[in-house]
Amino acid sequence: MTEGTRATILNVVGARPNFMKIAPLMRAFRKRPEFQPVLVHTGQHYDERMSRLFFEQLSIPRPDVNLEVGSASHAVQTAEIMKRFEPVVEQYRPDVVLVVGDVNSTVACALVAVKLGVKVAHVEAGLRSFDRTMPEEINRLLTDAISDFLFVTEPSGIRNLKHEGIPEEKIFFVGNVMIDTLLANLEQARSSPILETLGLEARAYAALTLHRPGNVDDRDVFLRVFGAVRKIAEALPVVFPVHPRTRKNMVRFGMLKEEGDDELGGVRLVEPLGYLDFLKLMAEARLVLTDSGGIQEETTILKVPCLTLRETTERPVTVEVGCNEVVGTDPARILSAFRRVMDAEAFTCGTPEKWDGHAAERIADVLVSEFALVHRRSG
Repeated sequence: MTEGTRATILNVVGARPNFMKIAPLMRAFRKRPEFQPVLVHTGQHYDERMSRLFFEQLSIPRPDVNLEVGSASHAVQTAEIMKRFEPVVEQYRPDVVLVVGDVNSTVACALVAVKLGVKVAHVEAGLRSFDRTMPEEINRLLTDAISDFLFVTEPSGIRNLKHEGIPEEKIFFVGNVMIDTLLANLEQARSSPILETLGLEARAYAALTLHRPGNVDDRDVFLRVFGAVRKIAEALPVVFPVHPRTRKNMVRFGMLKEEGDDELGGVRLVEPLGYLDFLKLMAEARLVLTDSGGIQEETTILKVPCLTLRETTERPVTVEVGCNEVVGTDPARILSAFRRVMDAEAFTCGTPEKWDGHAAERIADVLVSEFALVHRRSG
């Protein structure tokens, strides 16, 4: 970076969870004259209709580069992303490659950048489930080990990174960009007609998401969890936006006869929803059952009880402030937690520090300071 030039930032997205994280960052960078932000979509999430819907609803600019990688095994997909991303880095010669979250695109693009001598910024660094059977955990560990800027969402991330030997000067506690997006779009989401479309009443249903391989690829685990969900549906309607891969497994396991079935034991199956519709569905739910990491965070801000259908969480602050309970996959634990939520006269939970809608601005501030410092040193 020389005088009179702007710092080029390659911002990488790959899958739907990334879209909500990159939207506020692109806005923050575009407001700063110090930066030339470039958006790279790896195409790891290959549902073009849903990708386009998220980009439109979140006002994300059209990607400058689309690698169009598509679906494959973890190894093939990661390798293909690296192969296609390397020429992009060589073409743009960026000052920093910014990656978000924990998908394959995150670690693949970070590896390419660091091998080419380009600084790496990891947004959502330091989160740990301590479960290395989760592909996301491996992606998080490897990305953090090679990043130059580690932007942390919650205090546990700071502790984890220090324990792993990351120098303190690389760690920045900035808050949660997912929450930036939620707060920026909540008012618009309130006007979504999704409840009327599905015939639901506010606070009179539960929302469910299931997509983790550990839950939906193992027939015994899936049947066990879904058995508990069907019991819940006897007391409270359950709406389940079904990931395409999850639906295929339900057919394969004999849970559904046809891919188009839309009801199972009182559980309402619907197609995946756009961001605004799903935000409205969560915001008005009596409770949410999920194995998603991001949904644990969103329900915390929405003040909706969340039951996490996993044995661990990489987002412990959601539990610490009282919004989330990790209930695993044992039906007895799930149903016991459900009854506690339903019997509670009131539900209160706190708001994690710096989850205030300004995380992206803090990240931009850090990078402005860094590149100004580099310029002064080189001058």
